Order: sequence, then C-alpha cells, then structure tokens
Amino acid sequence: MTDLDPTAVLDRELDRARIVSPSVRGLIHYAQRDDFDRIEAAVERLAGCTRPVQLAGHTTTFDTTTGEPVRHYTTADEPLGRLLTTCGNRRASRCPSCSRTYAADTYQLIRAGLSGGKGTPEDVRTHPRVFATLTAPSFGSVHNRPTTRTGKPFPCRCGTLHPAGHPVLGTPLDRATYDYAGAVLFNAHAGALWARFTTYLRRAVAHAVGLTLAELREQCRVSFAKVAEFQKRGLVHFHAIVRLDGPEGSTTTPPAWATVDLLAAAVREAATRVSITVTGDSIGERELRWGQQLDVREITRPDTADHDDTPLTDAAVAGYVAKYATKSAEGTGTIDRPLYCSPCKGRGRIPTPTGLTDECAPCEGTGLAEPLADLHVASHVRQMIRTCWDLGSAPDFAELKLTKWAHMLGFRGHFSTKSRRYSTTLGALRGARRTWQTEQARLRAGHPLIDPDTTLVISDWRFLATGYSPGEEILAETVRHNRAATQRLKREGDLQ
Repeated sequence: MTDLDPTAVLDRELDRARIVSPSVRGLIHYAQRDDFDRIEAAVERLAGCTRPVQLAGHTTTFDTTTGEPVRHYTTADEPLGRLLTTCGNRRASRCPSCSRTYAADTYQLIRAGLSGGKGTPEDVRTHPRVFATLTAPSFGSVHNRPTTRTGKPFPCRCGTLHPAGHPVLGTPLDRATYDYAGAVLFNAHAGALWARFTTYLRRAVAHAVGLTLAELREQCRVSFAKVAEFQKRGLVHFHAIVRLDGPEGSTTTPPAWATVDLLAAAVREAATRVSITVTGDSIGERELRWGQQLDVREITRPDTADHDDTPLTDAAVAGYVAKYATKSAEGTGTIDRPLYCSPCKGRGRIPTPTGLTDECAPCEGTGLAEPLADLHVASHVRQMIRTCWDLGSAPDFAELKLTKWAHMLGFRGHFSTKSRRYSTTLGALRGARRTWQTEQARLRAGHPLIDPDTTLVISDWRFLATGYSPGEEILAETVRHNRAATQRLKREGDLQ
C-alpha cells in the first residue's frame, strides 16, 4: 500500500464531510501544525485588526563598538514566512481596533496641550484657551429638531416633531431649491477657510494689543488643534482648541495682556472676516463663509472649575475631540470608499501607445467604479455625490479633485490637525509605544535590552499583501469577539 500525504488525506476527509469553507479548511490545517501556537499568537498580537499588512524581510542589530551582530530577526523563521503588522487605519468603519488606538493617541495629544505631559509642561493649563466651533452656512432649509432653552423639542418647519435620530433630519425641505453646488464647494474649500481663519486670528490678536505681526511673534504665539465633523446635512464643520502661548509655544509663558476675553473676541472677529470667492461658468460667482452659528467657550482652568456651574474641563474637551478623530463622512449616510474607476483614474478613457485614448472598458466610459443609482445611500447624499461628480468634470473646478473625493462629499482636508508647538506629535507617541513593545518582546524572549546609543539597526523589508489567510481570519474574528465581550462586560460593570 502506498503511503498517502497527510494533507491530502485531510482534504479528502473534509470533502467527504462537506466542509468546503476555505477559512475552516485553513484553520484545521493550521491546527495540525506543531507551531500553531505561534500562528495564533501572531494574530492575537494585532488585537483584532481587520486588514493587516503582510511584510517579508529581516532586521539585524549590530554593536557599534565591536561590529558584532547583537540580534537578528528574519521572517523566514516565522511559521508562515511573513510578518503581520496592523493596518493603522484611523477610520472606525474600516478597522475598529486600529481606530481605537488612533483615538487614544489623539486624546493624549490633545490632553497634553491642555493639562501638560508627554513633553509639555503642566503650566500650559494656565494659558488662555478656548474651545471654538466653526459651522457651515445655510444652503437651504433642512428638516431639524429644534429645542427650547430647557431642551424641550418642538416641531420642525415642516410641522412635524421628528424623533431623535430620524433619517429625515438634515435633509432639505425642498430639494429643488437647495444649493447643492454651494454645499459641495463649501466642503471643498473648508480647509482653505480654516487656513485663512488662522491668519486672520493672528492679525486680530495683534490688532487688539496694537502690535504688528512681526512684533506679535516676538511676544506671543497662537497655538491650536482642530478636528473636523460632518453634520447630518452633509456639511463639514470644525471643533478647535485655540491657545495663547509665549513666543516659543507651550514651554513659555504668554504675556500679561493675553487673556481669555481677548482670545475669544479675536476668534469671533476672525471668523466673521474670512471669505473665499469662487467663480465658474456653471455657477457664476459664489462667496463662501463660515456659518452664523459660532460657539466660543472658555476651557476652564483648574483653579476656577469649582466656581463654574458647567465647566468645560480638559478631559471633556480631549475626549470630545478624540471621538471625532476616527470618523469621516459615514455619519451622513455616505460610503467610505472612492467612487472613481481605478484603471482610468475616473477619466473614462485610457491612453494608448499611439497617443489616442480608448473608452475605459471596466466603467464603460463613465469614470465611475459603480453607478450612482446603485449606491445604497439616501437621496440627499446621492445628489451631493452627483453634484461632486458634475462639478469635478468641469475644467473650472479640476484643481478641487471633486471626483476623487465625491465619497467625502467634496471635503479633501485632514480631519485632525494641530499647530507645530501645540503639544507632542502622533509620531512621537507611536514611537514611544513601539519602543516599549519592542522592549517587552525582548524581555519575554530572554534577549537583553539594547542601548540605542551603542547599536546600529539595518533592516530590509518588502510589502507582500494585505489581509489574513483564510484560517487566520477565523482566529482574528475570535479575537474581535472576545474583545467586544470584554468591553461589554466592562460597560455593564460600570453601570452597576
């Protein structure tokens, strides 16, 4: 009798048992291996990342005094011949696990600029600072849920008292008269409006104390951190922490004339002055401004918190800002993927070697990866996406790249930004975490800690693919399930 390959025997038995799922088949194959525990540990280390990056390569650490290698790592020694690392995506809709890490880092970054820490002195909490919200203007009446000063809701303009969270909230009362072009252009220019706001803010602060901008830089620095949020009507607005520092930023004391009242007045003045004029053959001339709903509140200092009925504390502001750092436009009901056809880059035609162009076969010349009519979105969102596509196809607005950012309803800026000397950086936080994780891994493996001042690290890595193998996907789903159950039990314990 001929000996059969154990793998072939297992495949035959699985087929007989009608187990045809590639994920189940892959997991069973992994479970037969002697190094299955290492495969399982590699997946658990990613904490439920939905689409990890697969890398292959090696890294060698040398002692610079002797030239001898201290440690060598290669993916050839891994069970599956490659290393899995987290995707690092900030969007909760793409990767809940990595987005939680991003939110935690953003919280630490924002909190450091309010309370100190992470290289920022604690005296920064005594600097004048406000929490400002810059909103979008009205482009037409929308369904809303207005409330009285006591918080009691009353009917919308349509005469209906809409329940909280109702899908109609934020949609136009009359789609025929709603200014969709203006809404899309505002989103597309929101980043430029913010940049001009910061310029006018510095001018307003300088003018309030009778200084030139050059003289202001020698005495005071305006620092900020902001995050973008989409409203239900599909328009972006910004939440910002604005702070007055000394000339070198958070490490220096601001001048005596720098007060919260002065800063708040400067924010209001700058917001009302900012405008951008947009022209085009199809829309004429439009002036884009911030909306009239401007909210500026003092962030309460520790020595005055007991005297404030509703203090806006450091922790509350940091938590609020970090919450929106992992969100995009999905809250409006749009999609979280680009709509343009990848082969033709949304142009609808592909260049040929002869210099001519042929119609793109995958999108049939439309430039769209999928028809707009097939999108599972509300009609209001679909119309904003269609407006992005129509305006983006016009030569007047080619530089806005609206077709590329149609899924973001025209917004193409960063969701969270900060001035250079507000506090620490995300890179520094990630570097510190990476160093700590590396040291912990070396301790578990029994390797001595390495002094970076006396060592040289040479690495060579290449990208292989993204995602798990079918068997690893089941392990990752188990990790996600266990983490979700742990979080649920923790929340239930906090409520009791």
